Amino acid sequence: MNDNHFSADDWRRLLRHIGEDPQRQGLQDTPERVDRAWKHWTSGYGQDPAEILKVFEDGAEKYNELIVVRGIPVYSHCEHHLAPFFGSATVGYTPNGRIVGLSKLTRLVECFSKRLQVQERLTIQIAEALMTHLQPLSVGVVIRCRHMCMESRGIRTPGQETVTSALLGEMQTNFPLRTEFLALAREKD
Repeated sequence: MNDNHFSADDWRRLLRHIGEDPQRQGLQDTPERVDRAWKHWTSGYGQDPAEILKVFEDGAEKYNELIVVRGIPVYSHCEHHLAPFFGSATVGYTPNGRIVGLSKLTRLVECFSKRLQVQERLTIQIAEALMTHLQPLSVGVVIRCRHMCMESRGIRTPGQETVTSALLGEMQTNFPLRTEFLALAREKD
């Protein structure tokens, strides 16, 4: 057996391991479906943030205020239990003569979310990728998520939200800019 290739047969073994019959009618196609699902859920490993963040100079040469996208969906899996965590991200930056298409911020979040993660690393990876490839004056990322490893096992506390943030560049030292970004990142009332 090749340890580097995980297949539907491995999912059948898992079903047997937990006490199920993979030949039962409701489970016959499950191993193939789960195999496809995990390929999708971890497709971020095959994405390069540099390719996602195509930069434009036209339209940004005089713009020097925050650009913020809120409500970006986050769907990921924690690396400790492979349990889902989900919520939303707010990503903002102050351009330095260059901008990216707004959809690229969503794609960047998706790229890093579709990897096994901890929310803290996910937050800083998004911020650092923007800082590296766009070279803006500042970057801010706030992520709010619910974690199924906390809600469905362990402490079992449904509805709790974990909030993480990463503030880079001028956002670390410019208090008014930091305050403006965090105000824009707040949830809608």
